Amino acid sequence: MDDTLLKLFIAVTTFAVALQAGILVALYFAVRKSTAKMEALAAAVTSKALPTMETVQNMLVDLRPKIDTMSVNFSESSTLVRNQLARVDATLTDALDRTRLQVIRADELLNRTMDRVEETSDAVHKTVISPLRQVNGLMSAISTGVEVFLGQKRRHRKNGRGVPQDEMFI
Repeated sequence: MDDTLLKLFIAVTTFAVALQAGILVALYFAVRKSTAKMEALAAAVTSKALPTMETVQNMLVDLRPKIDTMSVNFSESSTLVRNQLARVDATLTDALDRTRLQVIRADELLNRTMDRVEETSDAVHKTVISPLRQVNGLMSAISTGVEVFLGQKRRHRKNGRGVPQDEMFI
């Protein structure tokens, strides 16, 4: 029995070693085939990507000065616009301040004029109208006194304030 068992063990081992050898040979051919495919793919990428990369690199080299010039121009333009806006702001602020000053002056002038008109109106009332009313009252009193003294019964028609119609002044 020992001999059969040994033969069986040797047969199983031989089969396992042969199977492993077959698997290793299949792996070798698979790796060799994959390597060939990878080399072909790398060659295709190299042949297609490198010219594209060189073209992009050449474009960047050509565009670099233009981009730098555009950047400098944009920076200068923004500085000029900022300075012009500052000048416009200063001008508008000055104009607004001057306008405010003129409005204040016009308001003061109007107030002074209105005050003077009121003062003139009061002065005219005190110096002209009041004395005229007093003179008118005095004349009315003298007229009434003379009429009573002379005995005239006829009286002039009077308006609602007791002043004869022809003697009204204002």
